[in-house]
Amino acid sequence: MSLATAFFAIIRRDLLLALRRRSEIANPLFFFVLVITLFPLGVGAKPHLLQAIAPGIIWVSALLAAMLSLDSLFRSDFDDGSLEQMLLSPHPVSILILGKVFAHWLVTGLPLLLIAPLLAVFLGMPNESLGVLLLTLLLGTPVLSLIGAIGVALTVGLRRGGMILSLLVLPLYVPVLIFASNAVEMAAGGLPISAQINILIAMLLMALVLAPWPTAAALKMSVS
Repeated sequence: MSLATAFFAIIRRDLLLALRRRSEIANPLFFFVLVITLFPLGVGAKPHLLQAIAPGIIWVSALLAAMLSLDSLFRSDFDDGSLEQMLLSPHPVSILILGKVFAHWLVTGLPLLLIAPLLAVFLGMPNESLGVLLLTLLLGTPVLSLIGAIGVALTVGLRRGGMILSLLVLPLYVPVLIFASNAVEMAAGGLPISAQINILIAMLLMALVLAPWPTAAALKMSVS
């Protein structure tokens, strides 16, 4: 089996497993929608305030939804022994991990990307910033999955690693949150956003190149 065939086989397998366990798709999406719809109830009928904080609301909700789905990235493979087989594969483990992370993003990140414009309109976000919101989610949510994979790999062997996982990945998520929400806010005000978008692109490229290596090393330590 070639490396490309193995890569796409990993993606196909994880997508099929996710379709059989639909809660993995529904839980983060339902959480994302629920958190955003509860904000107007807590803040009150203040359209201008909701419009001003809408980028932060959407991105904080997306970040928390991404964290909610992280534990499923390697947990089932660790429990049934598939993870050991993947680590024994003749193919580079980092590439196989990249396939698993991409499948994870398709299951958890892409639905958030698709539902976000509707929730942005619900919060009163200007139409001018909707495209920027989608662009920041497209660039930022894969970074969340790639960074989160490192934390999951370090804690997959622990019975109750959820709190440790949050402490590990949350500080690394903060730069993505800052630059992404700031880009949407500045777009709503008609200001240039090229600097923020370029930083998000750089973060994505760095995560794609660097994240699979420590993830593979952490998985080998957790399994051994």
